[in-house]
Amino acid sequence: MDIYCASCSRSSVLGGASIIEYSQNLGGGSLHLRTLWPLSGSISKPVNIRCSMKSYRLSELSNAELNGLKARPRIDFSSIFNIVSPIVEDVQNRGDAAVIDYTARFDGAALDKIVERVADLPEPKLDPQVKEAFDVAYDNIYAFHLAQKAPEKSVENMKGVRCKRVARCISAVGLYVPGGTAVLPSTSLMLSVPAQIAGCKTVVLATPPSRDGSVCKEVVYCARKAGVTHILKAGGAQAIAAMAWGTLSCPKVEKIFGPGNQYVTAAKMMLQNSEAMVSIDMPAGPSEVLVIADKHANPVHIAADLLSQAEHGPDSQVVLVVVGDVDMDAIDMEIRKQCDNLPRGEFASKALSHSFTVRTQDMEEAMSFANLYAPEHLIINVKDAEKWEGLVENAGSVFLGQWTPESVGDYASGTNHVLPTYGYARMYGGVSLDSFLKYITVQSLTEEGLRKLGPYVAKMAEVEGLEAHKRAVTLRLQDIEATLPR
Repeated sequence: MDIYCASCSRSSVLGGASIIEYSQNLGGGSLHLRTLWPLSGSISKPVNIRCSMKSYRLSELSNAELNGLKARPRIDFSSIFNIVSPIVEDVQNRGDAAVIDYTARFDGAALDKIVERVADLPEPKLDPQVKEAFDVAYDNIYAFHLAQKAPEKSVENMKGVRCKRVARCISAVGLYVPGGTAVLPSTSLMLSVPAQIAGCKTVVLATPPSRDGSVCKEVVYCARKAGVTHILKAGGAQAIAAMAWGTLSCPKVEKIFGPGNQYVTAAKMMLQNSEAMVSIDMPAGPSEVLVIADKHANPVHIAADLLSQAEHGPDSQVVLVVVGDVDMDAIDMEIRKQCDNLPRGEFASKALSHSFTVRTQDMEEAMSFANLYAPEHLIINVKDAEKWEGLVENAGSVFLGQWTPESVGDYASGTNHVLPTYGYARMYGGVSLDSFLKYITVQSLTEEGLRKLGPYVAKMAEVEGLEAHKRAVTLRLQDIEATLPR
């Protein structure tokens, strides 16, 4: 079964939009995404927006078709690396000057300097209601992440052998807050609050500037509130490179966090395997949601939840899993109705064109598919939703019950919205306090401890043929023996 469609998405590296080609083959389990060419200018809203999702019955799918259904659009990074690599190298060599040039080229902003010290910036004036919303979000995010702070524990494994693990912050971190089709001040909170709690000393927040060189005032407000030290007025691969290598004005960081488009992702992938000696938070991809709904779920709520992710961009992944007899006509009608009234309706329509519905017989079957798909966001909108939490194995973040839209996690419930996508929820968790910490183990032995443990260590070293390891123990044991009364 082959499905083809085309869609548009903005690229903050290329400074405009780009045509994206999707190709899905359920039988072969493959799904590919390829950038065809960049476009300039804005995308106009079409007269008629088509909002359709393909439908499958889970029990009728072969294993090959099932594997194809769980696949995501895979970006052809070979061509993207060819675009990103010269940018990364240029920033390494020319530093600030290169970033200024790329910002003028891609974002249309003429900058005299690329970095602002947050302490030097005046506090932005926000609408009181906007300020209150971000303050509430900050408080909830802070409370949830502070609760993740684990007390230090020391364990005496045997008499005189004491071990512990201590947490230390990653000293310098880089936070990427996307711009492009939507400015995301909420992401600045999601990344900077745990960095603040961890105690990171240098926190660089990178975000694309407006054409006049300014930064979104809500982003600045959140950055000030959450302890960001520097704002890098740049986006795309050039911003990632500046933080990874460091420039005259931009401090070098040791770990880079945050979502981004395919060019940002490619730059993060390249630099974590380079001499820049920088790590990244997790593999990133387009936003996605999987909604499980039964006959008790309100079609209006189902449609709204699906569209809340679809509007992110044309490459977003939206999946609806229905349990038993559900009025699909009502859901389809509601999706079309809401989609047609969305300012970003075209993006949502494009996302829905390569999204799908899966029909299942019962909740066990629905949960099994959800775990196979491993979504970034999992909404369980069924009767007695809480009873199914224990069956969740693979998901970035879970939203239980009819009164828990995914939007609350995106903004202000307290959980982090920087989450694994592309099925990486099988082996990754979302950003947390631990993401900004490194753990160091400490051990301390008394004389008695070495006397008890030493012979076992010496024997193991002997088995492995590491004589110096053995002697590091046995020479000490000899010193202990020499001091014992005879």
